Amino acid sequence: MTVQRVAVLMGGRSAEREISLRSGQGVLSALLRKGVDAFAFDPAHRGLSELADERVDAVFIALHGRYGEDGTVQGALELLDIPYTGSGVLASALAMDKIVTKQVWSHQGIPTPAFLSVTPATTAEEAIAAVGLPMAVKPGSEGSSLGFTKVENEALFATAVAKASQYDDRVLAEAFVSGREFTVALLGGGALGPVDALPVIEIRAPAGNYDFKNKYFGQDTQYDCPANCPVDIAQTMQRLSEQAFMALGCEGWARVDLLWTEGQMPMLLEINTSPGMTDHSLVPMAAAAVGLPYDDLVLRILQGARLKSGGGFER
Repeated sequence: MTVQRVAVLMGGRSAEREISLRSGQGVLSALLRKGVDAFAFDPAHRGLSELADERVDAVFIALHGRYGEDGTVQGALELLDIPYTGSGVLASALAMDKIVTKQVWSHQGIPTPAFLSVTPATTAEEAIAAVGLPMAVKPGSEGSSLGFTKVENEALFATAVAKASQYDDRVLAEAFVSGREFTVALLGGGALGPVDALPVIEIRAPAGNYDFKNKYFGQDTQYDCPANCPVDIAQTMQRLSEQAFMALGCEGWARVDLLWTEGQMPMLLEINTSPGMTDHSLVPMAAAAVGLPYDDLVLRILQGARLKSGGGFER
C-alpha cells in the first residue's frame, strides 16, 4: 500500500515497554530516512482514539507483549479503520498465548516439547508426571524470557510457578529440551502472498542462558547467520516455521524460536508476531543476510499494512 503519514506504536504498558521503545525508535528512524512522514505514538500516554485525529494512513506496530502483540491493539485499529502491520486479531491472540499455540501446533503435528497448563491446584508431582524433569516454567503470555525458571527438582516447582504468576494468571510448564538454540524469521503470508523463511540463526548465549539481559543488553551472546548446522536441518527448521506461522493464521512477519539436538527433530518453542527491531534483534540480522538492509526491511513490513476484517468505511 502507498502511505503518506504513519504512526509508529511503541512503548505501551507491557513488561516489555523498554524494549518496545528501542524497537520503535529504530523503526521510526528508518521510516524518516526513507522519506515517510512518520511519528512516535505511545499508547501508555495517548489514547488510541487520538490516531483518528492524526489522520494516519497506517500504523506500524512496534509494541511487544501484552496490549500490543496479543490482539487488543489490533482489534482497536480495526474499529478505528486504520491499517496496521503484522497479524490480525485472532492470530495475534493465539500466538501470544503459548499454551494455545502449542495446542494448535500439536494438533497440526508440528513438533513442540511436552507441556502442561498449570493451575493453582497443579502439584509438582502432576507436572513432573506430565513433562518430566528438568522443566521450563514460564508465563502463558509473556515475552523476552520474563518470568522464566528452569526447574530441576520438585522443590523448585512452587517458587517457579509463583514467579511466572507475577506476569500472567496462566502458567505453562514444558519439558526442558537441552539443545542448540535457533530462530527463524518469516515475512509475508496471508493476503500478502507466500510466507518466506529467512536464513536460520543460531543463538550462542553464555552458558546457554539466553535471558532478558543476554538478549538485549549483554555483549557476550554470539549469533551465527546463517546457522552452522546441516543444510537439511536448516531447511527443516524453515519448513516447520512456515507451517507454524500458517497454522495460527499469521501475516506480515514473525519469528519462531526452536531447539535442536543432533539426531532429533527440531522442536518449536514459541512464535513472536511483533519481534524486536533493536540493534540486538534477530529479524534485521536474518534480513541483512539476504541483502535486505534494516531500512528496506522496515519499509517492506509497512507496505503490508492492511485491515484484516475486510470491512471499513471511507473517512
